Amino acid sequence: MATCLTKNISAMENKLKELRMQGKVSQSALADALSVSRQTINSIENGKFDPSLTLAMKLTRFFKVSLDEIFIYKD
Repeated sequence: MATCLTKNISAMENKLKELRMQGKVSQSALADALSVSRQTINSIENGKFDPSLTLAMKLTRFFKVSLDEIFIYKD
């Protein structure tokens, strides 16, 4: 039996890594501040996971930017 693996194709891009690097914040430090795992931050940065609305709002508050300054929706 063959297994088909597919990549999550998201219509969402983000600038999370750029913001994190500008603020000199590690993935681990950001994860701790938002009460998520470092792997969650990594997956968001790599487009493998779209955050919940709650987590997206936490990110906007952490970086003091608007939602559309972090996330870019592509049709």
